Amino acid sequence: MNDLITTVKACFNQKVYKIILSKPRTKTKDYHKIVISQINETYHLEKFTATQVFNENLVTGQLIEFLNQALEYDFQQYNAWDDQFEYIIQISKKGKPSMTRKAVKEAPAKANTHNRQKNYILQEGVVIAPLVDMGIFTKEGKVVKTMTDKFRQINRFVEIIDDEIKSLAPGTELNVIDFGCGKSYLTFILYYYLTEIKNIKVNMVGLDLKSDVIDRCNASAEKYGYDNLSFKLGNIDAYENSFPVDMIITLHACDTATDYALYNAIKWDARLIFSVPCCQHELNAQLETAELSLLTKYGIIKERTAALITDAIRGSLLEACGYKVQLLEFVDLAHTPKNILIRAKKTQSTEKRKAQALAEVENAIQAFSLKPTLFQLLETDKLINSNKI
Repeated sequence: MNDLITTVKACFNQKVYKIILSKPRTKTKDYHKIVISQINETYHLEKFTATQVFNENLVTGQLIEFLNQALEYDFQQYNAWDDQFEYIIQISKKGKPSMTRKAVKEAPAKANTHNRQKNYILQEGVVIAPLVDMGIFTKEGKVVKTMTDKFRQINRFVEIIDDEIKSLAPGTELNVIDFGCGKSYLTFILYYYLTEIKNIKVNMVGLDLKSDVIDRCNASAEKYGYDNLSFKLGNIDAYENSFPVDMIITLHACDTATDYALYNAIKWDARLIFSVPCCQHELNAQLETAELSLLTKYGIIKERTAALITDAIRGSLLEACGYKVQLLEFVDLAHTPKNILIRAKKTQSTEKRKAQALAEVENAIQAFSLKPTLFQLLETDKLINSNKI
């Protein structure tokens, strides 16, 4: 066994992007071949029986242990490729491993470079139950042709979160609240991503106002085996949490519901905030400016100006509360004009930077005669040091 472990480690490095296990030791083995592809920071396994393919994701440490076990008991041959070499392990009938290495002439295509779809964090070919139920995947894990844009949008959402999750220390545990979860399609996907792909221990709560929606979502969570995902009936502006909150998600919370979600996130000192605002009506009804009247002269221009100012104010208020903030394009403008995602991360911001961000908000309030909900909530609770009443 020690000889085998040494051989496997010698034939495995971080640059290996494809592995094939073949030649089962006995005809009674469940799988006749296993194909392993590197996808970002994880390895995707396709396990082939005579009639089906089963999928699994592993991180590096888990993969090496898996390879040791597979070669010890299940397979006689290991082929792996990096950019320069093909590595081959063959196990004799007596269980003795031998290793050879040869220069690559024609390596198999890299999953994460030559096939654009394989770049996605959520992989086509992996059966992800929520995506099947959403009608985005077939039962075999293939993207339904008419749902390609939706599949890309969901992956974009996961990528935006992944950019921040990468910086978390190994073994991190996250408490997550999804405000206004609705049917919770993205809630289920986020839970899958955090637990199955990133191997993070998660306690996640989805909150919504419709009891029938909550019942269906809890039933779905049970069906998927998502033990640490639950859904509760409640209003964003009145919700009281019973645990420290690490991450807040709010997707298409209508109008000022987004403001209450952001306010709670700030009040609870959440480390990460991901918010896709929707229906920014509040400031559209307030927006007035004598100096820039061309922005309020035409209804459609006023509506879009108000929406942009709303989210700009939200972003700057988050900065004033010590967050590093980015406003990102969530989906292409061709699909929807409501395409902004606010991503915020708690940082050690300077008092000067926080004061500057707050001043930007106060200037906008004065210039356009505004009373933004989030500003008023933070000011009332003295979470910002405003110079205005």
